[in-house]
Amino acid sequence: MKAKDYREKIRKMSVEELRAEEQDLKAQLFKLRFKRATSPVDNPVQVRYIKRDIARVRTVIREKQNEQ
Repeated sequence: MKAKDYREKIRKMSVEELRAEEQDLKAQLFKLRFKRATSPVDNPVQVRYIKRDIARVRTVIREKQNEQ
């Protein structure tokens, strides 16, 4: 999913859904880090993309909290 589409998708989510999305992304990141430590990863850039998605989700959560 492209970054622009992902940003639009997460902006429509509620705070609870965003927190669930953040947990899913953290789980993916953990799995990739573990995989990278034990064997070569097919796409090492994927770690960077997941970190950026986590940052995007956290930013939207913060914005929604400040609105209230």
